[in-house]
Amino acid sequence: MASTSEVGHAKNVANFQDLMAFVNGYGANYNPSKTSLKPPQLEALYNQASAGLNGVITKNTAYNNAVNQRMEVFSDMRPLATRLVNALATTNAGEEKVEDAKSFNRKIQGQRASKKVEPLDPNQPVPKTISSSQQSYDQLIQHFEGMISVLDSEPSYTPNETDLKITTLQTKLQELKDANENVSKAYAQVSNARLDRNKILYAKDAGLVDVSADVKKYVKSVFGATSEEFAQVKGIQLVKVK
Repeated sequence: MASTSEVGHAKNVANFQDLMAFVNGYGANYNPSKTSLKPPQLEALYNQASAGLNGVITKNTAYNNAVNQRMEVFSDMRPLATRLVNALATTNAGEEKVEDAKSFNRKIQGQRASKKVEPLDPNQPVPKTISSSQQSYDQLIQHFEGMISVLDSEPSYTPNETDLKITTLQTKLQELKDANENVSKAYAQVSNARLDRNKILYAKDAGLVDVSADVKKYVKSVFGATSEEFAQVKGIQLVKVK
């Protein structure tokens, strides 16, 4: 379900389109001297606003895809970490080194990445808990990298299983880092898309909301406060959404 704020942005654009339809119907009687209120400029502003809405949806979808991909890449980390500890325990490694690996494993098993930033709806707002969740994933990566370092320092750690070999683990580590970085980049892109959208809709004087108010004032001045024309447009509400 889309958030209230996202519905509000889309409603503003839809209402602006309704306002334009009435204005275009007035024909030559609607002839403002202010350039920004003329039909071609209104059409251009509407197109920009529509593109802004679509841009947010597109970037939000990319963000959700990146989040889902990260969850997939991280999904086998905990069972893998436990296997690595057990594999090290079967080598000639000393007790202290095995305990070091177990310590990293305990941190990995106990470090739960936040689920608060896993939006399923592409229209959901940018999650406010991105920093805490990002930190959780960053820490998981650090713990996994620490475990690999312990394993790599043990000469007798030479497993036959491909997925337990150091080279495979280093590849896995890079996949974790890449997936995590992709979420960070996607978050920045959707945040910037929202800023661009908001400027088009809510910029002082030139934004969709302020321009719509000026259009209604002009209609009122031309046709009169009690006219049927003004009655058509005065109830079309565009509001600034936080």
